[in-house]
Amino acid sequence: MDMAQASAQLASLVRPVSDVETVTIAEALDRVLADDVISPISVPPHDNAAMDGFAFDGSALASGLTLDLRVVGRALAGQAWSGHVGHGECVRIMTGAVMPTGADTVVPIELVTTDGDTVRLPAEAVTPGSHRRRAGEDLMAGQPALRRGQRLGPAALGLLASLGLAQVRVYRRLRVACLSTGDELLNPGEPARAGAIYDSNRFGLCGLLRKLGVEVLDMGIVPDDPTRLEAAFRQAARDADAIVTSGGVSMGDADHTRDLMARLGEVAFWRIAMRPGSPFAAGRIRAGDAPDTGNAMLFGLPGNPVAAMVTFLALVRPALQAMMGARPAPPVQLQARCAEPLRKKPGRTEFQRGIVTRNADGHLTVRTTGHQGSGMLRSMVEANGLIVLPQDQGDLAAGETVEVMMFEGAI
Repeated sequence: MDMAQASAQLASLVRPVSDVETVTIAEALDRVLADDVISPISVPPHDNAAMDGFAFDGSALASGLTLDLRVVGRALAGQAWSGHVGHGECVRIMTGAVMPTGADTVVPIELVTTDGDTVRLPAEAVTPGSHRRRAGEDLMAGQPALRRGQRLGPAALGLLASLGLAQVRVYRRLRVACLSTGDELLNPGEPARAGAIYDSNRFGLCGLLRKLGVEVLDMGIVPDDPTRLEAAFRQAARDADAIVTSGGVSMGDADHTRDLMARLGEVAFWRIAMRPGSPFAAGRIRAGDAPDTGNAMLFGLPGNPVAAMVTFLALVRPALQAMMGARPAPPVQLQARCAEPLRKKPGRTEFQRGIVTRNADGHLTVRTTGHQGSGMLRSMVEANGLIVLPQDQGDLAAGETVEVMMFEGAI
């Protein structure tokens, strides 16, 4: 199965959460909107000054002559001036203050000279309407401010607050169980033993999940024992919406994940034409035999650390975003020139760890982190993106253009 087919299969399998809860704006960071937000007010609510300066009637600029204006008042942010600006008059105004009646233009203070209560400005200093923010120019009352499925970042929280909204309805957090499988695994802090390695996958994957904004259930290490693995899967299916595992999806004698998926639920697909990460299983797991027991999506990732992270970024992350109720958010991809030749055999999609920089000519270039072994976790730390080489792509010469999937805060 190629990457496009795998992505399409996953999109057909996922089931978005439907439960909704109301949270305060302060609690809403990285949550997913459950409803469209319709603006109850216009933003800004009134014409106001965009600069500190003097507000006046811009039609006076039509003469093309230097203007002498008499200062007749002062407008502060939150303290509007209640008079009317007449011919030959102006009002001292601060940024954000309501534009006085009769004025439609602001000249910045640094462009004028003052003499007592008289302001002189060259006619070329501004044009009519300069430095005025119009009421509703950002958002009009009754217009959609944010759409259902939008993930709420800092700017969205600021927008909600600017509308005077203290609370917002969001989908509940997706619950994702994460576990590692293998008799050879140790938890960090345990004494080393011959033939054992420390479990890095679970910590890397739990970190990726937390970056995504889901609720993580860390289920630890499960030995290569079908009975204990079945119990862990059943428990995870009761407690979580999705399960992310690493290891146990290859064809070894101790690889039980795929067989258990087939017995406890279904295997949608197994093995993908990608590198790293070919052994990847996806399907569903039931918590019990009764139809009303839990039913969770299961992503069986490879055991090699880099392969586990790459398959998560390329396949699992988009699927979980859909389960969160979020609108599609494709990763940031850019084009860069190869700083070195790249070796690639046609027949599978490859993701090579890359370091994108800008050369002296201003062009983006990318070089690999070196050897691309799927167990070299340090290369993921050094890289800032993945060079994406399509399935039919062959070798590339230095200087050719490639697509790079930037990590952009995902890891």
